[in-house]
Amino acid sequence: MSSQTVVDAGAPGPGPGDEPSEGLKRDVGFVGLLFTSEGSIIGSGWLFGALAVSTIGGPAAVLAWVIGSVVVILLALVHAELGGMFPVSGGTARYPHYAFGNLAGATFGWVSWLQAAGTAPIEVEAAITYSSNWVSGLTVPSTGVLTPLGYLVATVLMAVFTVVNLYGIRRVMQANNAITSWKIAVPVFTVLVLALTHFDHTNFTSHGFAPFGTKGVLEAVSLGGAVFALGGFEQAVQLGGESRNPQRDVPRAVIGSMIIGAVIYLALQIVFIGALPHSAITHGWEHLTFAGERGPFAGLATGLGLGWLAWILYTDAIVAPIGSSLIYTTTSARITFGMSRNGQVPAAFEKTTARSQVPLIGLLFAFALGLVLFLPFPSWQKLVGFITSATVLMYAGAPLALGALRRQKPDLPRPFRLRAAWLWAPVSFIFANWVIYWSGWDIDWKVYVAVLFGYLLMGASRIFHWNPIRPPMDWEAAIWLFPYLAGMALISYFGQFVGGRDDIPFYWDLGVVAAWSLIVYFVAMRLRLPVDRVDAYTEDVFPVES
Repeated sequence: MSSQTVVDAGAPGPGPGDEPSEGLKRDVGFVGLLFTSEGSIIGSGWLFGALAVSTIGGPAAVLAWVIGSVVVILLALVHAELGGMFPVSGGTARYPHYAFGNLAGATFGWVSWLQAAGTAPIEVEAAITYSSNWVSGLTVPSTGVLTPLGYLVATVLMAVFTVVNLYGIRRVMQANNAITSWKIAVPVFTVLVLALTHFDHTNFTSHGFAPFGTKGVLEAVSLGGAVFALGGFEQAVQLGGESRNPQRDVPRAVIGSMIIGAVIYLALQIVFIGALPHSAITHGWEHLTFAGERGPFAGLATGLGLGWLAWILYTDAIVAPIGSSLIYTTTSARITFGMSRNGQVPAAFEKTTARSQVPLIGLLFAFALGLVLFLPFPSWQKLVGFITSATVLMYAGAPLALGALRRQKPDLPRPFRLRAAWLWAPVSFIFANWVIYWSGWDIDWKVYVAVLFGYLLMGASRIFHWNPIRPPMDWEAAIWLFPYLAGMALISYFGQFVGGRDDIPFYWDLGVVAAWSLIVYFVAMRLRLPVDRVDAYTEDVFPVES
């Protein structure tokens, strides 16, 4: 079927007897897609983000959430257009592939998988960390890292998510819809209770509104977990191949989930700062401390005499991260499924179970990686910076793909069309690279090493013929990729943020990142695939017929 056969946004999905897309069942409706993204956004980030961002940015942490929201909402709009155009599984791994070919697609696909597979264990760590306030022996009290018992519990939880996913996407959506309804209700209720009972506006100025300056605010965006918390909108995109009406529902789910998440997180940060007792900030925001801070909102509620609210929050501290981990386990398997369809990883990742038609090998591979990541990153705070940098590097592929596809396929129907994409595509690419830079060299070098491991896996798959699909590498269209990554590494190494050498003056470094981003963007536009190659790569798209 031609890749240009795309239906109108209001067309109905296939009926029960229709052929499933790409061997996967189209069982997911709009609410399922919306709650998939929202359930990923409202996870451990709301439980820990407000505290982590406050200790780095002070009361100006609210600006970190505003900046993070602007960055992520713009990237969500970019994904909304692409998701409506190409309703495929593992979309973030495949859009750069369509625009720039196999090498670029493989690179961003690997980072997409790393982000999804790495988020599941971080959510498990969040649930265990909160639980350690009333179940002893799960974490080391002084550091919050997992104990041997904590590792065992984490392994069991990861295994449970894998087993639930084996029952099929419909069961996962049913479970996630119920969990997400709770996950939205609890933070909204918490905002109302704290705002009405304990809110002191003087907390915003008692030690200065921005005690760590602009740099502290920008570090809070990355290292504090603001972007990590706001991420997750792309989960609706990853399930595009299993949506009943993807052209209509994917863009709406992406945009709707992002707006809801941004409003909730900003409100949570405001009430968190306003509800802190003065004793918590006596020694400054960098030494913010109070009883029960390992479970920040629950500990705060207990200290304020709201014990009943604390118990609700402790319950949610189990439900919210577990719900997110369940969904990321689901989508990580879809990303490797998509990469296998592209011929980038072994064909075994396309193997689905006979009854529920879910990617079996992809689920098992994600489970194995989750167990490995518990070793070098045994606490929530240790893993969040790494996942943030990987997340935004994944997002960076979408603006490039959007800009290229606007030139390659200008007449392809777009159920959602981003206005002024000629401006917003390069701007969103700059924003993404800023967040990567703000993560600091200490984090970024680990992400680049992880990318190298991905190249080793994909190279082995090609050398040993583990996938019969052997598309050309498309070196010409992706020649900008290695200079891009090398340039970002050098800027990070000589830059101002954690681990950098401070050789590039502050503010000038932001200009250097922006300039380098624009150079890479427009070089990539010049080197994009020719239209006939785009047609060849998008033959795997199965649009919904009216």
